[in-house]
Amino acid sequence: MLLALATVTACSSGPMRPAASQASSQAQADGWSAPPNGTVGPTTSSSTPVATATATKPAPKPTATSGIWRPTPGLTWQWQLTEPVDTSISAQVYDIDGQENSAVVVSALHALGRKVICYVDVGSYENYRPDAGRFPASVLGLPNGWPGEDWLDIRQIKVLRPIMAARFKVCQQKGFDGIEADNVDGYENDTGFPLTAADQLAYNEMIAGLAHADGLAIGLKNDLDQVGRLLPYFDFAIDEQCAEYSECSELEPFVKEGKAVFEAEYNLPLSEFCGQSAALGFSAILKNTALDATRQACPIT
Repeated sequence: MLLALATVTACSSGPMRPAASQASSQAQADGWSAPPNGTVGPTTSSSTPVATATATKPAPKPTATSGIWRPTPGLTWQWQLTEPVDTSISAQVYDIDGQENSAVVVSALHALGRKVICYVDVGSYENYRPDAGRFPASVLGLPNGWPGEDWLDIRQIKVLRPIMAARFKVCQQKGFDGIEADNVDGYENDTGFPLTAADQLAYNEMIAGLAHADGLAIGLKNDLDQVGRLLPYFDFAIDEQCAEYSECSELEPFVKEGKAVFEAEYNLPLSEFCGQSAALGFSAILKNTALDATRQACPIT
């Protein structure tokens, strides 16, 4: 289960995530691949500097997305990061944890006509994941607010790219249709690293390219300040609390491009955001911060 250890206080904050005890032997069998030596936790930092992304390079062109699922505005959705997944919810799109759920769960949802998004944390280290030993100490920053999690130095793309590529490959092999890449706004947080907006753009564009290379759609999670630059690279958006913090208008470009915006609110009654969400073309739901199966959905018009 997911532990409600904190209250979500800003749109850029992430959802509740699994406790360390969830990294069971079954999770290792079904989830991210552990390193060959079976170690858990960060490796010792090397004295050799690791190359980081440079902000002066021109942005790469978006990868081709032919044949990749591209969710359109108006789809209903469910977001559940606890297990077991309740497959009975009437929603066209499910967003579930990529490691904790097997191909059997994804197949069951597909049999019900659902599309399935794979939740992957790409911006912070989680010491309870089976591949935790792949992260060198040099990329680990300050805690991000959740037990066992630290921000990553996203400038070190050469180090992080193969780790994230392996995670996305697992999502592909399990049959997922898309990726929810979490914590892609580290530059706006106290990470312990001097991250810039340019660093974040380079990293987020790299993440989008990895997903597309595996034939997976990719969603932009929060990071509203960079929507204009990242819109060509991302196929949909996932946002927390844009109504509560009066930020929803920043996501309108997605809908204008025919790309879905999946919105979740935690503290507002449906009556205070459903009207606005419907007018903007967003798919909006009310969730609790544990992100269990509980859900109230705004009508889709």
